[in-house]
This record gives sequence, structure tokens and C-alpha cells, in this order.
Amino acid sequence: MSAEPDKKTKILIKMSGIIGKKVGMTSVFNENGVNVPVTVIEAGPCVVTQVKTVESDGYNAVQLSFDDRKAKNTPKPLLKHFEKAGTTPKAKVVEFKNIEQEVKLGDVITVESLKDVKAVHVSGVTKGKGYQGVVKRHGFGGVGDQTHGQHNRLRAPGGLGASSYPSKVFKGMRMAGRTGGDNVKVRNLQIVKIIAEHNLLLVKGAVPGAKGSYLIIED
Repeated sequence: MSAEPDKKTKILIKMSGIIGKKVGMTSVFNENGVNVPVTVIEAGPCVVTQVKTVESDGYNAVQLSFDDRKAKNTPKPLLKHFEKAGTTPKAKVVEFKNIEQEVKLGDVITVESLKDVKAVHVSGVTKGKGYQGVVKRHGFGGVGDQTHGQHNRLRAPGGLGASSYPSKVFKGMRMAGRTGGDNVKVRNLQIVKIIAEHNLLLVKGAVPGAKGSYLIIED
């Protein structure tokens, strides 16, 4: 196996992505005077903590790390990993395979890397709702009219299937259960504005996750 790339060696890898953190939602006026709802994302700065090549790892990729983390809460192997890149411990580490720019170990990627990008895909983990019924989980309408003696089953799921045959509930039946906490990617969100001095990215519409949750932004 060949040695790890030296810090001074720059490698051209196809890349267009960054790690961010959801700040919240607001609205801004665009150039046409239309009020546009936007999500504010703190995008970067991210540090290149590993550069993978076909020679050393079998494929090309760049590992980015974002958001400072206390050293006492960081495993020792990771401390050495970040030390090798010449940076402080980070909380979020993500690998990007499609990046098109010259990068080397220890480089800092900022939100300005997206200045020529029109739209992005944003991935995140949706808010966890816990155990929920079918009305909230699947959008069931519930029973409207309280007829035929029905009086306390407004939000119940109703019948689950036949009785004597097939004597089972079919797989995939929409029932109550754990809701949220899923990995979701929202595609083709328009970039409305980039505020480089504050590392802020404004995209049109909503993105998954709660305020303060991490997001992966890709071209």
C-alpha cells in the first residue's frame, strides 16, 4: 500500500459539497421584489481531514470535518486523526466523493465554494416524533360521523384485513408506530443568497431536521 499523501501535495478531485448546520427559517426579498421563504444554514468552514486516492484507498474522495468539539469528549484515535490534519477536534465528519477542486490535508473549505452553484441537494435527519397514531403518522382522516353507536374511535385505524383468511396482517399495513428520525434528502433547492463573511447559505424552502442539526449540502 502506498504512503498517505503529503500535506504539500495537492490533488485534483471532483468535489462540490460542504457540511452545514441548520440555523432556522426566515424570508427575504429577491431581485424581483418577491418575498421568498428561505432556510438559513451555517455552511462551513470545513477542514480537509483526509484525502483518499485510488492508489492508497482504491477510490478518490475527500473527508471534511465541521464544528469544533471538546478534546475531552473526543476519542484518542480521532484526536490523532485531527492532529495530523493540523486542526482542532471536530464534531461532524463526512466523506465526499464528487469534488472538483485542488485540495490537500488541512485545507479549509468555505461556503464560497458554492458561489457558482445554482441549486443544491440537502440531506439531514428529520425531527423525531416518537410513537404516533395513524392520523399523525399517515394522515388518516378519522371517522367523521358518530353513527351506529360509534362514539370513541375518531382516530382509530379501522379494520386491518380479513379474519379467517388469510388470518394475518399483510406486511406494509399502515399502522401506528415510531415517526420521524429518518434520513431525508431534499433535491434541487435554489440558492437564494450566500453571506460569505458569516458563513451563511440561504436556500429556498424547508430542509429536514431541527434547529442546530447537521446537514450535508451537495451540488
